[in-house]
Amino acid sequence: MKAQTLTTPSLFNRLPVAELSLLLTAIFWGTSYGITKEALIYTSVLAFIVIRFGLTSLILLPNFWRDHKKGLTKDWKYALPTGLVLLSIFLAETYGIFHTTASKAAFLISLCVLMTPFIEAISHKQWPHRSVLGFALLSVIGVLLLTQNELGWGSLTLNIGDYCILLAALLRACMVVSTQVLLKGKRLSALNITSIQANVVTVGALLAFVMSDASLKDLVPAEGSFWVLAFYLVIFCTIFALFAQNYGVKHTTPSRVALLTGSEPAFGALFAFIWLGESFSTMQLIGGACILAATLMATLQGKMAPSQ
Repeated sequence: MKAQTLTTPSLFNRLPVAELSLLLTAIFWGTSYGITKEALIYTSVLAFIVIRFGLTSLILLPNFWRDHKKGLTKDWKYALPTGLVLLSIFLAETYGIFHTTASKAAFLISLCVLMTPFIEAISHKQWPHRSVLGFALLSVIGVLLLTQNELGWGSLTLNIGDYCILLAALLRACMVVSTQVLLKGKRLSALNITSIQANVVTVGALLAFVMSDASLKDLVPAEGSFWVLAFYLVIFCTIFALFAQNYGVKHTTPSRVALLTGSEPAFGALFAFIWLGESFSTMQLIGGACILAATLMATLQGKMAPSQ
């Protein structure tokens, strides 16, 4: 009995909390492309970003203010650059989703899985571990198989939306690496980092909105269905997802963060199958299995050390 009492907490402490949180992030992000595409029917891109992150800022404000009074947010300035990167990501990603298909966007954004190990290698001046590259390659092959029915093997053409998504993928890779570099050892919780980032995105998008020719009516869509979509994206795809990403960056490597969150196309396909009733070919199912296999192996494997 004594041995069991000692073993249970030990097993609990070894649970990959950061990795499991990032998997949930991938699930929520997998649903976000179709939902964002639908939300953009009711408003403009800039107004959508202002609404999404403005709501996020308001929800997180009480927690940030409480921690600020306790002196727990003195390192806030180190999170500002990551907020600017996040603003750039959502501008590029949202414009991209507006101008391309949701499934094509999910494919292109997943290329951050391959970009991140190399951005990390440049930052740390160390070549990424072989297993990271192997899992990343398997994941991207899976995405190719998963989307082959729509994209075709010889008919992949890129429009302005696709280039925006590619830019967003590169910025995502820079995001996870810069977050780790700038906030390593800083006394700032993952939730407060998320709050600061949301504030920066809200202010930046609002300034861009004011300078554009957009109508103020775009900031208050009258359709109730829009607000249902908006609050889903705020709670699950923004607050939880960014918290999990910031937490993950603090507790694992940037390459694993990108790999685990890069599994979102597989979950997006599963969402489309269950919620939208879409069907998939054998090749697409094999692609989804490849992505999930790479994700599972990365989750179960111990922390990857960079090769010497």
